[in-house]
Amino acid sequence: MQNYIRFADNLSAWFGKAFGWLVILMTLGMSYEVLVRYLFNRPTPWALDMSFIMYGTMFMMGGAYTLSRGGHVKGDFLYRLWSDRTQARVDLVLYFVFFFPGILALIFAGWKYASRSWGYGEVSVNSPAGIPIYQFKSVIVAAGILLFIQGIAQVFRCLICIRQGYWPPLPQDVEETETILAQTAAQKQTNGPA
Repeated sequence: MQNYIRFADNLSAWFGKAFGWLVILMTLGMSYEVLVRYLFNRPTPWALDMSFIMYGTMFMMGGAYTLSRGGHVKGDFLYRLWSDRTQARVDLVLYFVFFFPGILALIFAGWKYASRSWGYGEVSVNSPAGIPIYQFKSVIVAAGILLFIQGIAQVFRCLICIRQGYWPPLPQDVEETETILAQTAAQKQTNGPA
């Protein structure tokens, strides 16, 4: 189970980080749009569509990465009060009742939408540029498959927690800026002024 968890976490991290670079492309594209629109009065017909497509792609492909890091929102006002074993049991049931059926629906519906879109070479109707979007419909299927793979790893984490009585540690590779600043401030207080 540990090997599979490591595999799924690494796979999710690779895709999440790779597609995270789309934020740079979005920033450059929108900066270009603002520049040509307001300085040269020559708006582009493609910028808005491309920002939607890239943001949607980044959001979808980052889902499994976020799941592997425990970053999805939880209604934990009750959950956090339970023991780790109880949390794991509830999570295990919820993965099979809600998560996997939803992800399978995403994969199969996404496959239908993507194959239909590829079949007629779908383009965006939101701009006069007619940007092709059929390849981006395939992201629905890819994101669903990644979430399914990561979901199995999460089930294994639940089983380990039920057996051991505590959650196995999640991979940590990104820290919130506020956390880093708080740690730095606490360290300065402990060590005194330099």
